[in-house]
Amino acid sequence: MIEFIAQNMAPIMFASLIVFMLIGYPVAFSLAANGLLFFFIGVLLSPYSGGSINLAWPLLHALPDNFYGSRVMSNDTLLAIPFFTFMGIVLERSGMAEDLLDTIGQLFGPIRGGLAYAVIFVGALLAATTGVVAASVIAMGLISLPIMLRYGYDRRVASGVIAASGTLAQIIPPSLVLIVLADQLGRSVGDMYAGALIPGLVLTGLYTLYILIMSIVRPKSMPALPLEARTLGHGILSLLVAVLATVVVSYAAYRYLAPSQGQNADILGATIGVVLIYVVAIADQRLKINMMSRLAQQVIIVLIPPLALIFLVLGTIFLGIATPTEGGAMGAVGALVMAAMKGRLSLDVIKQALASTTRLSSFVLFILIGARVFSLTFYGVNGHIWVEHLLTSLPGGEVGFLIGVNILVFLLAFFLDFFELAFIIVPLLAPAADKLGIDLIWFGVLLGVNMQTSFMHPPFGFALFYLRSVAARVPYLDRLTGKQIAPVTTGQIYWGAVPFVCIQVIMIGLTIAFPQMVMHYKGTPVDPGTIDYQVPETPGLSPLGAPPADGTAPTAPAPDLSQPPNFGETPPAKPAAPAPDLSQPPSFN
Repeated sequence: MIEFIAQNMAPIMFASLIVFMLIGYPVAFSLAANGLLFFFIGVLLSPYSGGSINLAWPLLHALPDNFYGSRVMSNDTLLAIPFFTFMGIVLERSGMAEDLLDTIGQLFGPIRGGLAYAVIFVGALLAATTGVVAASVIAMGLISLPIMLRYGYDRRVASGVIAASGTLAQIIPPSLVLIVLADQLGRSVGDMYAGALIPGLVLTGLYTLYILIMSIVRPKSMPALPLEARTLGHGILSLLVAVLATVVVSYAAYRYLAPSQGQNADILGATIGVVLIYVVAIADQRLKINMMSRLAQQVIIVLIPPLALIFLVLGTIFLGIATPTEGGAMGAVGALVMAAMKGRLSLDVIKQALASTTRLSSFVLFILIGARVFSLTFYGVNGHIWVEHLLTSLPGGEVGFLIGVNILVFLLAFFLDFFELAFIIVPLLAPAADKLGIDLIWFGVLLGVNMQTSFMHPPFGFALFYLRSVAARVPYLDRLTGKQIAPVTTGQIYWGAVPFVCIQVIMIGLTIAFPQMVMHYKGTPVDPGTIDYQVPETPGLSPLGAPPADGTAPTAPAPDLSQPPNFGETPPAKPAAPAPDLSQPPSFN
């Protein structure tokens, strides 16, 4: 019995960890306690393991290096997490989400399902600026849910689209999940961001397609805004003219700058066009010139600052100008500037943002420390080999492995948070994926899309909890219409999330079926057969015995350094050597 336990320590240790977490112990302490407990047991049972346990008491001396080494306390990659968290919370406090939802809602208001489209669009923008799911879901739940209920939206549709759009912050850069996945997989955060960009946009398009289908199949579930609610009036034509003028100015600036700026001319030209139309819109509004419609003014003034912040963060990372950590620092400064420009930056806002950032960063740090203690023991009992053999032996090869792993992560997401999945499960899956020849950036993006479902799973999805915390629990009187509005039940929130969980599962299948959505981060592959090797010619060199290739005169022979120097005098002729007498044998004296 003792030999059986010693030789199967890895599966027993993993199963006990699952039991500890199901009981309800905090994950960080469950990881650390489990690791230390089984370290003690493993040292005692090592003589009975037949060599499968490689634990000894001196191995505990490696823990301080694990804590303070490059994996935890000195990890520059994880430093991006507090920066992006701080940026997202400051932007949420600055009222950017409220302005975006109001403006985009007015823009899409005349069409059926317009508010739902606005929520998806703003969710994608908030994801690209904040990277924090909680901030996106709570902001949109507080702002857009009462408006959607006011104008007759189906409660399941409204709650589902708000929760799903908030979870786009999981997969659209600068996602915190992608930072953690890149760190655990040992890959570049910039490559992970570049690989996840297209899948994130495709998922946003699938959400939009679902709303379009629902607006056709069940038109009463998402009516258009009534005329009296469109406070910005009409003005789509004015907005289109402004966009066209921006494109013309950008192209003209590009042509002018191309000879001197080279590859940067397109970015500089677009920047000039956008800044110009932004300045014109502000001047038109402040000076009351009324050259543009109110709708065009508001859309330009509200949309361009977050887009500029997205470029400041993601653009500099993709162009190689800044690392993700530096991009996060610039984003945090940009968020403070935007809040100050809106007059909403105060000491209280900064205190709240710093407190929330410290809380989340500490949460991540403690989980990571617990994971290092667990992995020290788990690797000592050859748990990584057990997991690798278990996963690589799945039927179907690479496809079977991907399907099995995604089913496993999907089921574990019912109970575990995405940080817990990233720190516990991903380090066990990565070696098996690498051994099968799977690109780890593609694998990481695939897991990121899958982990996104952890926010939407009824009944444990965190996005559903966030929405439940801000949705009305009791009937209330609407402040504009004066009508009594029925509350949103927990069941309606759960059922509203189900279609979007199905869409996320479809997105997992699309990512597996079309890996080029992610693999484009490598750039265009080069065919070695098309490479033309040319050896540059070196002047003055020519084949032996041939005249110089450049047509110059032959060089003078080297001087005879065995003789004294000659200053113009005729050197005496050397006596000729006597001819050898070939009739006699050679003499060697």
